[in-house]
Amino acid sequence: MNEEILMVAESVSNEKDLPKDTIFEAIELALASAAKKRYESDVDIKVFIDRDTGDFETFRCWTAVDFEDYENSDIHILADSDLADEKGLKEGDVDKEQIENAEFGRIAAQAAKQVIVQKVRDAERLEIIKKFRPYIDTLVNGTVKKVTREFIIVDLGDNAEASLSRRDLVQGEIYRIGDRIKGILGETVRENRGSQLILSRSANEMVVELFKLEVPEIAEEVIQIRAVARDAGARTKIAVKTNDVRIDPVGACVGMRGSRVQAVSNELGSERIDIVVWEDDPAKLLINTLSPAEVTSIILDEENRAMEVKVKDENLALAIGRNGQNIRLASELIGWQIQIGGENDDLSIDDSPENVLIKFMGVDNDLAEKLIENGFDTVQKISESSKEDLEQIEEIDSDISEALLERSEAALLELALSDIENEESKDNSLESIELLNDDLIEKLKNNSITSKEELADLASDELMPILEISEDQAGEIIMAARADWFD
Repeated sequence: MNEEILMVAESVSNEKDLPKDTIFEAIELALASAAKKRYESDVDIKVFIDRDTGDFETFRCWTAVDFEDYENSDIHILADSDLADEKGLKEGDVDKEQIENAEFGRIAAQAAKQVIVQKVRDAERLEIIKKFRPYIDTLVNGTVKKVTREFIIVDLGDNAEASLSRRDLVQGEIYRIGDRIKGILGETVRENRGSQLILSRSANEMVVELFKLEVPEIAEEVIQIRAVARDAGARTKIAVKTNDVRIDPVGACVGMRGSRVQAVSNELGSERIDIVVWEDDPAKLLINTLSPAEVTSIILDEENRAMEVKVKDENLALAIGRNGQNIRLASELIGWQIQIGGENDDLSIDDSPENVLIKFMGVDNDLAEKLIENGFDTVQKISESSKEDLEQIEEIDSDISEALLERSEAALLELALSDIENEESKDNSLESIELLNDDLIEKLKNNSITSKEELADLASDELMPILEISEDQAGEIIMAARADWFD
């Protein structure tokens, strides 16, 4: 047996190009698995093999744990028990008792073989992952090997495979077996399967790495990409900064006649890419990001990293973008919360968490602040909490917590009724928009736009050809359709 163990370790190590220690560990697990067959209950068995002689010893083990971690006496000893004191065990120590080595019959030998094979496979996969770890978060090329409903399996070469989830694809992409594919390499740990290589085409790094390929100045770090905001498959915003004042960072990224940015866009399924100049001042960066919409005023709240922005009324639709995409990406790029409106809009916040609690829960400012500081910033969260949760807050006793819970139920009903009334009061018909005459409404309906909501989802450049109007007129009509968004 001893000689056979050494021979197996030597031959498998050479055949699979794996460290001998990895093979010995696999054999130890196999021998432990075979030894467990003698016990009806779940026991902890450890086997230790002498790497030089092949001799091995088998031990049954008990771990000293505290009361909370104690499960059963077959694998645990209570650290504060008399038995633990007698053996001198502290929490975390292991008590070992040598038992007879396993005798291998046909079934035990087969089980041992399965453990060794699985361990070797895991070790092979880990060795492959180690080779590819230097390339994590970089762009790699591969070939589609298998396509399933949930994943695409990509062959990266050198016996390495990576899985690309459907949700990490750019919207609308279809791949078939044999297609070449690029993606950002990552690593994840999956239950019962260990580390796995994964790919993503929807990650922000995908845009960065593609620009490094197309723009030598970025690869040479003459130009830096300072921030990226992406709605994969639709639109991306990047902020760039030059380390050489003689170089225009936006022009370098766009390329001659847009060749560089177009190459990146084509790789991402014609994703629209906006390139702006980076500014350390968030207000200046926002102005660059919203261009060509003209910003008229900005109020900064540095403590909460929030800003109130006003643009010219005729630019508001352009600044917000379809479904609010443009302003959402601008907020992500800058890292600040943004409230936006036209020149005459009142952006004062009257539906802040504090005001909602004061209005619907009937609490004062001090109590509202205490609730918010402790994570109870909505009526819903208060309603779902227990008296004990609320009483952990300073100055909230049993009577107050009980009153808060009772009031939260009524407040939830009041909020729900308020939402229903607001929805019912809104007229969603095209006829409710004063800027539309019968001729324009007919054109919209001929293009399957039958409600104010559908009209509000359009961008100016989409509405212009439908109604045969100017960009300014299209912006005014869209903003009229979006009026309910700001109520």
